[in-house]
Amino acid sequence: MRDRRAISRRATVAAVSLALVGGVAACAGPQDGGESSGKGDGKPAKGGKLTVLNSEAQSDFDPARLYTSGGGNVPSLVFRTLTTRNRANGAAGTRVVPDLATGLGTPSENATVWTYTLKKGLKFEDGSAITSADIKYGVERSFAAELSGGAPYLRDWLIGGDTYQGPFVHKGKKTLDSIETPDERTIVFRLKKPVGDFPYLATQTQFAPVPKDKDTGARYESHPISSGPYKVVKNTGDGERLQLERNPYWSEKVDDQRKAYPDTIDVRSGLDPAVINQRLSTSSGDDARAITTDTNLGPAELAQIGQDKALKSRVGIGHFGYTDYLAFNPKVKPFDKPEVRQAISYAIGRKSVINAVGGSSLAEPATTFLPDQKAFGYTPYDHFPAGGNGNPKKARELLAKAGYEDGLTITLTHSTDEGEMGPTVAAAVQQSLAKAGIKVRLKGLEGNAYNEQRWDADATPGFFLTRWGADWPAGYPFLAPIFDGRQIVGDGANFNHAQLDDPSINKEFDEISRLTDLKAAAKRWGALDERIGELALTVPLYHPVYQRLVGKDVKNVVISDWTGVLDISQVAVK
Repeated sequence: MRDRRAISRRATVAAVSLALVGGVAACAGPQDGGESSGKGDGKPAKGGKLTVLNSEAQSDFDPARLYTSGGGNVPSLVFRTLTTRNRANGAAGTRVVPDLATGLGTPSENATVWTYTLKKGLKFEDGSAITSADIKYGVERSFAAELSGGAPYLRDWLIGGDTYQGPFVHKGKKTLDSIETPDERTIVFRLKKPVGDFPYLATQTQFAPVPKDKDTGARYESHPISSGPYKVVKNTGDGERLQLERNPYWSEKVDDQRKAYPDTIDVRSGLDPAVINQRLSTSSGDDARAITTDTNLGPAELAQIGQDKALKSRVGIGHFGYTDYLAFNPKVKPFDKPEVRQAISYAIGRKSVINAVGGSSLAEPATTFLPDQKAFGYTPYDHFPAGGNGNPKKARELLAKAGYEDGLTITLTHSTDEGEMGPTVAAAVQQSLAKAGIKVRLKGLEGNAYNEQRWDADATPGFFLTRWGADWPAGYPFLAPIFDGRQIVGDGANFNHAQLDDPSINKEFDEISRLTDLKAAAKRWGALDERIGELALTVPLYHPVYQRLVGKDVKNVVISDWTGVLDISQVAVK
């Protein structure tokens, strides 16, 4: 997951602030059977102009630099990939489906080799054919230092990926031998280890084709060559305004996922979130045919909308695979004692935390680390049942067992930026733990300093607020960066905050990862989550809910459980 307010090596979501801060999500929020809104009268039809009102600019508009699961939102209109997310509501939208490829890939040699065949008739915006060499080159350029920012998996998984530096350093004389293109429609990937999730990885924009002779390096983002239904005609202010129009060489005959209803799309960014929601609410002029891809409704706005049936019908609700939680570093006392971690787990009152982020309409309580979605392998458990208000009696018993009969004092580190990891949530945790005799000192750090500390393996606080979102809807990218001991990073961004390095758990990661039966894998991911949960290394707090408004003339709102937010490729305005 990637957080655009503080970029991490593994994380994809500018987690959207529930307090309407409006961060942009690479992976963003719905529930099973995601709710559609703004349907209007009649069937969606082609034509018209769609306006997008955003707070964050669509910067780094280069497929190599984007950290976007499933092809992102606006980027998925321009960049097609080998596979993509199924563009459907709710749980059906968590399936991975073919995009440029004819299938999900053919595994061989124990899932260490994946072979794809491209569809016939694929073309770039200039009418030239898309070939396997274009996809190979697109992957290779994502290794260039000047185009960094994408997901790390290719570097970790491809043979030779850990030393390859991209085509610019090698001046085109050295390529990644682990990517083979035996003919114009076939591409083969050779991996260091078995990877059953590779079809999910192939949704990342690093797999978008890039014609080598049109590559302008770091300047490519100003006019990337489209393989999707729209092409960029103007990119102003590093993505602050993007103007898209139809790619005449795109055909729905070879793309059954993107509807491409509007004739043009105008993305305007740098707007205040409150202004965005006001404009969508009023829906005058072009705003009647407008959406947002990054701005949520806040508690006050939801209360107002609840009194207006017409406005309420234009709110799309969704869930994304995402968990906000309290993290422990057992290397810091007293969190080295399991009883202390268990006591805190029992003492937490999730109701007060949820109220702090806007109430039950914007957050749902969590007792598992994995999100409450079948695709992840969600298995219900509650090892430390506390109810909505906590269980201070049980917490005190455990504290006494740990030698703290008279209670204890601990420090909770948090961000000074308001939002999921901010002072309001920290205060709710503080008040909750006080009932169990746990005095909490609050330590607030400025956003960047906070991120640097929580991601530094040598400086990780003992107790702090954090969050995690999925690179794709499966157990591996959700659990491995947090609990696989081999992913502890000593000289970069580390997300295994507990520095858990259990050989038996590491082995289970390997065993599940090699499964190409994704349903079987999901079941085992759920069991592993339940097993790790017993260690009380985290306290899951809640899963966020995303609620976003659309203009009154917007039709065909589709919200999948993969992204949790409106899929721009399905929207119609005419």
